[in-house]
Order: sequence, then structure tokens, then C-alpha cells
Amino acid sequence: MKDTGMIRNIDPLGRVVIPKELRKNLEIEKCDPIEIFTDGSKIVLQKHQPGCIFCGEITENVFKGKYVCSACAKAVSR
Repeated sequence: MKDTGMIRNIDPLGRVVIPKELRKNLEIEKCDPIEIFTDGSKIVLQKHQPGCIFCGEITENVFKGKYVCSACAKAVSR
């Protein structure tokens, strides 16, 4: 993990601001969904990438509001 040298404080409501430089570098726009999880003693934030409801593969295909990859769509249609 790369050290950016940036330190931010958590505000009284438990929020932290992700610096503009990092958002720009990681192509995170206003209102983008962010995943939050832990890895050992670390808190990890990453841009959410939608996955197929059947296999989890990253996809942009949406059917009735759900993400479904091409392979799973083909398998279900048989």
C-alpha cells in the first residue's frame, strides 16, 4: 500500500474527507458508491464496481435493476 503522506481527522459526526487529489487519481466522482471493509486492522475504501448477482463478475449489464453478466444471462435463458 502506498503512503500518500496525507492525514485527515474524523469530524464529530464520524466523517472523513477523501482528498481531492486521491479522488481525481482514482476517478471517484461526487455521489459514486464506495465500498468500506476491513483487512485485518485496516479500514479499506474502494470505488464500488457492480457485479453479477449470480457469479459476482464485474459487469455493466442491467436486467430489471440487477446486474447480470453475459455468461449468466445466457445460462439462465436456456
